[in-house]
Amino acid sequence: MTGSLGVAVIGYAFMGKAHSHAWRNVGAFFPEAPRIRQQVLVGRDPGQVKTAARDYGWAESATDWSTVIERDDVDIVDICVPGHLHAEIALAALAAGKHVLVEKPLANTVADAETLAAAAAAALGRGVVSMVGFNYRRVPALALASRFVAEGRLGEVREVRAAYLQDWLADAGAPMTWRLRQDTAGSGALGDLGSHVVDLVRFLLDDEVATVSGDLHTFTTERDGPDGVEQVTVDDAAWAWLGMASGARASVEVSRVATGRKNGLHLEIYGSDGALTFDLERLNELNVIGREGGFERVLVTEPTHPYVGAWWPPGHTLGWDHTFTHQAREFLCAIAAGENVRPSFADGLSVQRTLAAIEASAHDSSRRLHLDHPLGAAS
Repeated sequence: MTGSLGVAVIGYAFMGKAHSHAWRNVGAFFPEAPRIRQQVLVGRDPGQVKTAARDYGWAESATDWSTVIERDDVDIVDICVPGHLHAEIALAALAAGKHVLVEKPLANTVADAETLAAAAAAALGRGVVSMVGFNYRRVPALALASRFVAEGRLGEVREVRAAYLQDWLADAGAPMTWRLRQDTAGSGALGDLGSHVVDLVRFLLDDEVATVSGDLHTFTTERDGPDGVEQVTVDDAAWAWLGMASGARASVEVSRVATGRKNGLHLEIYGSDGALTFDLERLNELNVIGREGGFERVLVTEPTHPYVGAWWPPGHTLGWDHTFTHQAREFLCAIAAGENVRPSFADGLSVQRTLAAIEASAHDSSRRLHLDHPLGAAS
């Protein structure tokens, strides 16, 4: 490729800031990736987005995404806004010939995800690349775990246990936000955290979900909003049992009311010849066990480990923010090659179908087994 690629990020809050950090650093640590220009940061509030653009290193700011995606100096559109806006913006950007990165989940509904996946497949034929922002695939330890599974170090994978627990809604007095409204968020902990977990199970096992059984619960049903008390229309926590196409089984738990857990993502994979565990709070470590027993702590900071060689000398740990830089690198290299990159919009659609099935299972009482003996009675 010649020249540089102009990037527009739509959204300047939490994810917009994380993605801006990645675009600012990707060229310094991954010089093999195409060069980029931080062209424009887009947001609704002109004053706030202008300040954010200055702080995050953008050349300019704008408030109208529809105008930005038509600009000749914009080649990449990075979408970091609430889920109900993903489909409209992504479809318009693909139609305009822009490469598109969309934060997870791909969409709020299966129908929108299907439309986006079809549009992305058609656009790829024109050399337009798209990707979903499941950044945990880019944690070096999890990328190494995926490699270990693929190499057969665990033998036949039988069981997966996955939990993603946070506590920012544990306080019933926490205020209402867009994340607690179904029309903007799609779902609660299920879509927010469950989408990450489902994608990681698929990624780590290189497998698809075949069957599901699920349960959802909202512990605090009303919260104070800007105009008074509002009804919470999404779940606070979700549980699911996944049957994989390979025959493996996975249990999933996600919560935004798990008191004391700030961002606790924990994974365990058990195979016929070994096992491994991962904890995001110790994200540079992978614990691996062989058939003979005894966990080995692998410190994933060696140059031979995924992504790590681009950063610091061995033993110097990386952080959560680095995953977004790795994500930007993968996306840029795919653009240069004109090739599909994963997680693709098709991956996003598979995740969305799984989430929808979990929700349907939770809402259909005929899919639950009810015991008729009294609580506490012995069998």
